[in-house]
Amino acid sequence: MPPITRTVRIGSSHGLHARPAKLFAQAAKDAGIPVTIAKDAGSPVNAASILGVIALGIEYGDYVTLTAEGDTAEKTIDTLSELLTTDHDAEA
Repeated sequence: MPPITRTVRIGSSHGLHARPAKLFAQAAKDAGIPVTIAKDAGSPVNAASILGVIALGIEYGDYVTLTAEGDTAEKTIDTLSELLTTDHDAEA
């Protein structure tokens, strides 16, 4: 099965800082399949690594590319895309 890739726009008004990055990384880890995230045309990092995700410096409106491989790749990409497009800062 080929990897599933999707590009999404970041919805959190303060970008992917600690709290939304933690939610995202935990969801990626819980998926149990390999998932990467890349900002623009940069190198992908392990989406389950909160430090790797924060190090990307993702801001509101940035585009990121998610890639997942495995039986649940499409469902995982759907879940992670929803997390990234939601404004978690508005909920606080």
